[in-house]
Amino acid sequence: MGANLVAGGGATFRAWGPLATEVYVTGEFGGIVYSSNANSLMAKDANGYWTGFIPEARAGDLYRFWVNGPGSRGFKRDPYARELARDNAFPNCSSIIRPGNAYPWHDRAFVTPDFTNMVIYQLHIGTYAINQPGVASTFLDVISKIPYLVDLGINVLQPLPVDEVETDPSLGYDGADLFCPDFPYVVTDPGPLSQYLARINGLFASKSLAPLSLQDIQSGPHQLKAMVDLCHVYGIAVAFDVVYNHAGGFKVNGQPDDNCIYYWDRAVNRGNNNDSLYFTDQDRGTGGLSFALWKQDVRQFLIDNAGYYIGEFHADGFRYDEISDLLDMNGDSGWLFCTNLTDTVRHEQPRLLQNAEFWPGEVSHYPKPTSSIVSSTASGGAGFDVVQHDGLRNAVRGAVHAASFGAASAVDMDAIANNLFAPGLQHGWQAVTCVENHDIVKVGSDQRIPFLADSSNRRSWYARSRSRFATGILLTAPGIPHIFMGQEFLEDKQWSWDPKATGNLLYWDGILNATDPAMVDFARFAKLLIRLRWNQPALRGEQVNPYYVHNGDRVIAYHRWLEGIGADVVIAATLSDNTWYGYSIGFPYSGAWRERFNSDFYDGGGNPQAAGNSGGIVASGPPMHGFSSSAAIVIPANGFVVFARE
Repeated sequence: MGANLVAGGGATFRAWGPLATEVYVTGEFGGIVYSSNANSLMAKDANGYWTGFIPEARAGDLYRFWVNGPGSRGFKRDPYARELARDNAFPNCSSIIRPGNAYPWHDRAFVTPDFTNMVIYQLHIGTYAINQPGVASTFLDVISKIPYLVDLGINVLQPLPVDEVETDPSLGYDGADLFCPDFPYVVTDPGPLSQYLARINGLFASKSLAPLSLQDIQSGPHQLKAMVDLCHVYGIAVAFDVVYNHAGGFKVNGQPDDNCIYYWDRAVNRGNNNDSLYFTDQDRGTGGLSFALWKQDVRQFLIDNAGYYIGEFHADGFRYDEISDLLDMNGDSGWLFCTNLTDTVRHEQPRLLQNAEFWPGEVSHYPKPTSSIVSSTASGGAGFDVVQHDGLRNAVRGAVHAASFGAASAVDMDAIANNLFAPGLQHGWQAVTCVENHDIVKVGSDQRIPFLADSSNRRSWYARSRSRFATGILLTAPGIPHIFMGQEFLEDKQWSWDPKATGNLLYWDGILNATDPAMVDFARFAKLLIRLRWNQPALRGEQVNPYYVHNGDRVIAYHRWLEGIGADVVIAATLSDNTWYGYSIGFPYSGAWRERFNSDFYDGGGNPQAAGNSGGIVASGPPMHGFSSSAAIVIPANGFVVFARE
């Protein structure tokens, strides 16, 4: 589909327009102008697909389709275009012929990590790595942060949607051209591009890999590929956020976009979106148009998009936006789409993570239990691998916020215990867990953890220590942990997708130039806690037993282990403002347990007064809390300790 170069020269063009009466390829190819005349008329088959061949077409040529239909006539962009030009202002622009396989990849040795070993880092391309005030950061800017991410210890990068949207700046969830990289994320000026190339090749050289040429990064798709390539070279997988439950509303600055896929075959517009080819009149208030998934061709269009990211961008995973919306609006056809999608993706890339944003409470018309979403299609399930788990997120955020109201406030530690393992799932790794994400802490929504912890002073000891508690629960619980950009260095502001919103951008100076000691401390804490997760395999395993909860003391203790192996770990945590000394809890085995991590140490540049257990304890007390032994331990105020069996 779309425009594809042919080895012997020229390009084929293919588009779907069942009600169109004529479709032409227009543009200038090899000095020959093709307009809406006989030499550019495409042929229509019995299924409504139009095909054509332009022998003079070459990579980089601009083209548009001219479509005559029963309702109107005019230009249309290629729904499968790999990149859009700026020959005219969007949306009246041309598509660009781009080869799909010309980028010189370096990632042959990379293997997508096992799900149990994943730590996801979510970011917004346009605001993550800004180097020019008020101007969106780009794919090439994000490349400069790869060494930082490697040092942090994450191994899955999950950018918010990167495809072309109607209006910039944007979160990315109002997609207009699903196969095109968003224009603000692309560097087009040759001067800066040469500077970026030097940095890119420095990173490749550090791994003894061949450099790229300037031509290799001159297109938007190649710049995105370079970002993925370098992530892979440095051990980081890339999971793309894709939006198949809806598209944008196809208005630019309040005016209809007549060049988009809406009414692509130019049917008569009677005010019913069911006539618009790709879309339906069903809507759940997503802010855009919902895809007509009862049409096989529409389902195939979206499945082709997933295949495009796998084949041309070496995707390691997908976060599928709001599968619950998709099912609620489309019923059986939505379920069919999900099974077709997951089966196709699994066939093309078996190790790829298929992460469904699914909220069972939002699906009233086509109710499905969460377990069916992550069951195989062969067993009657939808075929996704994992789902979002908001239970732990809500419990931790709620507890931290409740603790901020003082010692008399009730703090529900039971809620944390009950959600350490996501209810309704067979495996711990089937849940993606977080305490912050793009939806929760954006401008106009809820607050970052430090604000919840102490709204009066987001740098106070209370804010710092309770934030460590929240991140500690996240990274020691079962599931795939998900960190939102800035969370790892105590960013306390709601985030904005607008690079001009200077009051809501990441404060990189705080850690890179050490202008905020609290951020420096927290970044070190997060880095070493992630390292603990790698060093203690039980923290990445299935088993968890929250064996002790005391709401009055605000204490929770839980046991992690590997079935048949051991590698036992005990975590004891509190949201009390006072340190617990000589606090007795059960231990699964008697003998020596080493204190592997103490959150109190990471305050004030390495806290010499940290309340701890002198490096370890000996469990020699009487049976307690269902275990054969016990010990009196120290739990630092608003903190946690992690013990591993010697």
